Amino acid sequence: VFACHLELGCQMSVQPHLTLTYFFAVSLPRPHGKSFAHRSELKQAKRIVVKLGSAVVTRDECGLALGRLASIVEQVAMLQNQGREMMIVTSGAVAFGKQRLRHEILLSQSVRQALHSGQNQLKDMSVPVFEARACAAAGQSGLMALYEAMFTQYSTCTAQILVTNLDFHDEQKRRNLNSTLHELLRMNIVPIINTNDAVVAPTVPNSDLQGVNVISIKDNDSLAARLAVEMKADLLIALSDVEGLYNSPPGTDNAKLIDIFYPGDQQSITYGTKSRVGLGGMEAKVKAALWALQGGTSVVIANGTHPKVTGHVITDIVEGKKVGTFFSEVKPAGTGYCHMERILNCCIPVFMFGTCIDTFRPNCGAADRDGSACGQDSGFPPLINRLSLSTAKLNSLAIGLRQLAVSSGDSVGRVLRRTRVANNLELEQITVPIGVLLVIFESRPDCLPQVSALAIASGNALLLKGGKEASNTNKILHHLTQEALSIHGVADAIQLVSTREEVEDLCRLDKMIDLIIPRGSSELVRDIQRAAKGIPVLGHSEGICHVYIDSEASIDKAVNIVRDSKCDYPAACNAMETLLIHRDLLRTPLFDQIIDMLRTEHVKIHAGPQFASYLTFSPSEVKSLRTEYGDLECCIEVVDSMQDAVDHIHKYGSAHTDVIITENEETAEQFLQQVDSACVFWNSSSRFADGYRFGLGAEVGISTARIHARGPVGLEGLLTTKWVLRGDGQTVADFSEQGSMKYLHENIPIPHGSFN
Repeated sequence: VFACHLELGCQMSVQPHLTLTYFFAVSLPRPHGKSFAHRSELKQAKRIVVKLGSAVVTRDECGLALGRLASIVEQVAMLQNQGREMMIVTSGAVAFGKQRLRHEILLSQSVRQALHSGQNQLKDMSVPVFEARACAAAGQSGLMALYEAMFTQYSTCTAQILVTNLDFHDEQKRRNLNSTLHELLRMNIVPIINTNDAVVAPTVPNSDLQGVNVISIKDNDSLAARLAVEMKADLLIALSDVEGLYNSPPGTDNAKLIDIFYPGDQQSITYGTKSRVGLGGMEAKVKAALWALQGGTSVVIANGTHPKVTGHVITDIVEGKKVGTFFSEVKPAGTGYCHMERILNCCIPVFMFGTCIDTFRPNCGAADRDGSACGQDSGFPPLINRLSLSTAKLNSLAIGLRQLAVSSGDSVGRVLRRTRVANNLELEQITVPIGVLLVIFESRPDCLPQVSALAIASGNALLLKGGKEASNTNKILHHLTQEALSIHGVADAIQLVSTREEVEDLCRLDKMIDLIIPRGSSELVRDIQRAAKGIPVLGHSEGICHVYIDSEASIDKAVNIVRDSKCDYPAACNAMETLLIHRDLLRTPLFDQIIDMLRTEHVKIHAGPQFASYLTFSPSEVKSLRTEYGDLECCIEVVDSMQDAVDHIHKYGSAHTDVIITENEETAEQFLQQVDSACVFWNSSSRFADGYRFGLGAEVGISTARIHARGPVGLEGLLTTKWVLRGDGQTVADFSEQGSMKYLHENIPIPHGSFN
């Protein structure tokens, strides 16, 4: 059974010299030799090697961590019973043997000294230093017996395999080992592999860790890597006593856990000392992991000792959760997000943006076939509307971008306020970019050029994540945007984020990302707010917009405004979702005309509790008065007065856009003042809540937040300010009672178009 991923079978002419072709594709089982690119793909891992380091198996220098081992055995057995092929590479024989020998020596000494020297000399007994090979010989059988007893509890059979480095250099022995392991896996037996430390020989000099066919078995890290590649394992999980790979030794200043490690990032790592027990350290683990990755096996290094995560660390990794450090060969294209802040200093001067628009505009239409076809396949009309790049959308987009090009020349560096604090001490407040923006949008590909234009016009760097439904369209539009920006040498100022996993990673980079703007469903906004670690999030919850028809409303205005608010573009967040009608309008010509119009437009009506009580028939009763339909559906509810309408809006609305239709100016003004929403309208459609229609050129979204920007967020909403003070050696002490200077705080007129 194959999982099919639909791509469009069409060609799109992007430039006269460039044609992009998309085909239908079926995802086949992953061929070995290519590791998983993202954590989410680890769910597909069929053959898994789990490496248990000495720090995981032992609780101190001479004792086994029985609780941790029991938890690990339970997880491995569970995955085995799911149909996966599990192998364990374990340490612990030396530690177990040391424990046994120490006990035997102490017991023997105590008996002899009790017979010959008396009890008072027991405290002077010393324990000899044990030879590691002897400890391994004494401990291996006990370690294996312990594993066997634990796995038996889950009806899982185990088998022991001991190897040395020489076993991999002898071709016949290597083939025998390979055959044995495959046969054990075929019989649903868990192989438990360890180096034969009782007879281990020195490592053979070779081109260690270079190339796919040669690796010297120095420790269980290199053994696990060699076995994983030899057995064509999908995943190697290396458990240690640290959370994963850090950029510097854990515990040192500025040490940060690396979520995803790419082979080219090795020079950015500072390694510490080796493990407190065992032979290797983090450097050995990384070298082994990279060798396995080169051989086609994905690798995760994680903590197998933490009491809060030990119980599910292995299963969490296989489920694709963010645990430990994931090694990936697939690095995002572009300059790399960590360098984007440097781009800010060389962003396009805003007055040049018109050139980019002219380059971009003629090629917009070609991408529409992608979005509309994908929407048709979904069978979901609101999604089709959001994905489609219709002629009307493109025309509005082009006009809006031209407006933005004209108005953006006086945005960055504009002086908002100038104050003479004292003689020869002048203060200015000027506009500056926010910094690096992360904008996540669902389904609407026309967001990409809008947000890109706003970011560049406001001097901000931009990371964009679009919905997977329009991934091809987004790639084409991003390509065109970068072509336009490349004219000025700043193509990397706007980058496209390809996976949800990358978004989760970016939401943690509070020192790099300055503002996150989710543009989509309330669920998306909530998810981003939860994921963001110390980064402000600007967005709205839902687009639950109300239209209230007052008792003194005009019939023609009411019918036209309701039709436009609901039916013009029902998938938009500024479309009407609830129609509030004054009780006196029931069974009047105005009410009848509105109902007839909604039926003609094929709008499904849900009755609110009050409205339903007036009806002799029962239409679909609303499940919740706080519902964003996003389609040709709406709720109708009856209110007793304008004040009741305001109260209803405050209780069930989302502070997005709310409308009153009335000919009574006093009633209208009361509504406009009392309704606490980002946009409040009188006798006009809710669909006017839009950056282009407000004359902002474009918008990054509509904010219902109460701080910073509110309503449609255009160019001004992507700017902040800084204060610049120019003096002549003054100090605060100069203005004290004993000082010679006095504050003036005089406002200085700002000439039109004044820049810092």
